[in-house]
Amino acid sequence: MDPVSTVFYAVVCGGLAAMAPSFQSRAARLVVGTVTGIIAATLLPLLRRAFGI
Repeated sequence: MDPVSTVFYAVVCGGLAAMAPSFQSRAARLVVGTVTGIIAATLLPLLRRAFGI
């Protein structure tokens, strides 16, 4: 897993989630988005290998 892509996904997803109105607290949205980005960056290489891309 590439740490640069993990940080990139975390920042992008966290920033986008911070602007979404689904949670009332901006901090909660930021945390959920950051965790989503980390999970996405972690799973992406595994999925790419599984599908042979």
